[in-house]
Amino acid sequence: MTSRVNPRNALLQGRMNGSISNWVIGIGIALIVIGFVAKTGALNWFGHLPGDMNIKRDGFQLYFPLTSMIIISVALSGLLALIRRFF
Repeated sequence: MTSRVNPRNALLQGRMNGSISNWVIGIGIALIVIGFVAKTGALNWFGHLPGDMNIKRDGFQLYFPLTSMIIISVALSGLLALIRRFF
């Protein structure tokens, strides 16, 4: 017995797969760009902002980048809000 594929469902599945692959490609390109920017030293200031805590004791070191993580959180929230609004 052969199973028949509904053309409409196949079309929808193809769109979804194309959409996911475009997202993966876009995220990969973004990571490459961020890697090149970080490699050039343009982001040396990041992680050394006021509010980033660095505690050093004998045999112990704690680094907690509070301000840097807040900036990343706000930037990603804004980016995702824009993506949801237009897509």
